[in-house]
Amino acid sequence: MLASVSRSTPWTQTSAVPLKFETYHPQGLVRVDDRYFMTSVEVTSAPVKCDPACDGYDRTPGAGIGHLFEFDAKGTLLHDLHLGSGTVYHPGGFDYDGRYLWVPVAEYRPNSRATVYRIDPVTFSAVPFLQVPDHIGGVVHDTANNRFVGMNWGSRTFYVWGPSGQPQRKVANPEQFVDFQDCHYLPAGKAVCGGVASLTVGSTPVQLGGLSLLDLRTLDAVNTVPMTGLTPAGNSVTRNPVWLSTDRGALTLQVVPDDDQSVLYTYRAG
Repeated sequence: MLASVSRSTPWTQTSAVPLKFETYHPQGLVRVDDRYFMTSVEVTSAPVKCDPACDGYDRTPGAGIGHLFEFDAKGTLLHDLHLGSGTVYHPGGFDYDGRYLWVPVAEYRPNSRATVYRIDPVTFSAVPFLQVPDHIGGVVHDTANNRFVGMNWGSRTFYVWGPSGQPQRKVANPEQFVDFQDCHYLPAGKAVCGGVASLTVGSTPVQLGGLSLLDLRTLDAVNTVPMTGLTPAGNSVTRNPVWLSTDRGALTLQVVPDDDQSVLYTYRAG
């Protein structure tokens, strides 16, 4: 259905559920039946820009705590799993394949390092699956092609790994519309990616939101549409966590764009 969405498709907000817990800086969202899983980064010491570079990086690593929250449809927190180790504390967009959650956790700086975890959503057992010498901000389990696709800081580069985590491809992302923030697998061999581009129009800062339908074999966008909606806080609705599904034949988008005291918004297309 996403292939037929265009810039003229209306999106109507159908609900707004306040989340009844401190959400920090949300990153990715997955719905499993009547439960939601959301990654978030709690920054306890912010990274500081370096000029000149420090140890080859453009900023210090900072410090923080990675979270995987589970909450219900009323916004009540059910579980909080801490993820990461040391300077690796920034979870990203993640995927669910019907059995496991696949969650990347990286340093909070580009060109750094990351660990991809395989997490059981019932037991919350988290097993390191893959180590990557780059910041990985999103992962999709491409079950049609039996591989994993990840993207780095700003989604400028795609990585492809085999079923055991062996590297297969590294390719520049040709899509320049938005930086992908959260992507999820769609049958067969596709993914939906939500994201945002922070731009300046004249002297005014603007968040441009968008959704893309990605072909996971070619890593090209099949369809890309702008999302112009903003929250009361002024954030694009596709800033960070997005979850797309179908409900009674209609496309439904669920998002958590705002930090700290967040709201789960639901939109219906058409």
